[in-house]
Amino acid sequence: MNQVRAKKALGQHFLTDLNIARKICHSLSGGTVDSPAQVLEVGCGMGVLTQFLLQRDDIVTYGAEIDSESVEYLHEHYPDFAPRLIEGDFLAMDLRERFGEELRVIGNFPYNISSQIFFKIIENRDIVPECVGMIQREVAVRMAEPPGSKEYGILSVLLQAWYDIEYLFTVGEKVFNPPPKVKSAVVRLTRNSTKELGCDEKLFVRVVKASFNQRRKMLRNSLRSAFGDFAGAEHRFFTQRAEQLSVADFVELTNWVSENKQ
Repeated sequence: MNQVRAKKALGQHFLTDLNIARKICHSLSGGTVDSPAQVLEVGCGMGVLTQFLLQRDDIVTYGAEIDSESVEYLHEHYPDFAPRLIEGDFLAMDLRERFGEELRVIGNFPYNISSQIFFKIIENRDIVPECVGMIQREVAVRMAEPPGSKEYGILSVLLQAWYDIEYLFTVGEKVFNPPPKVKSAVVRLTRNSTKELGCDEKLFVRVVKASFNQRRKMLRNSLRSAFGDFAGAEHRFFTQRAEQLSVADFVELTNWVSENKQ
């Protein structure tokens, strides 16, 4: 098998620039030769990133690939990697059960599921200390933006609650086959020191989502739509919009909602 056909339904755009693949690979920290780190590549495609990961002796690379044609290609071209290549949907995998301990995640993520991939990282934040991913530039900017930006949103708050986010570099359209219609970017997520947010974390997610679902409205109105009118109670953030609040502000607001919701 010489090539894998890119499938639109899987959001496949195969990276062809080896220098960029090498740069992505080296953006991920590892362990040591004596104690290599576990790394899972999501969406190995034809192995353009995989080949550089396999050259590192400070990591042990596993792969998750949903496309059976890509799996066949990788078995043929990287036979030593085949035992660690998992055919299946990363989003459906139980990472704790399969890997048990610390796991780094890397990949050229399909645009159509990149947000879902990051939400899965959040769910597994206790075992995922780092994630390096190439995604649509627009999403990368949104993730890394601080409060007050128009791009700052749900994904920004939920990721920044648990991870430090670095926008590493931009990638043009021409280094992919087929080329996407938008620019890409590589980001690095590094687990921060937060162990607990100090609020009901499920409610925190609901508050953040409710706040941004009507982001042009003041928070009083956004939250009323989701939680009722709070029996006329007021909060200092009610006259602000969602993009003005930091993670700490949303924690404070979540605790207030918990005490006042009907």
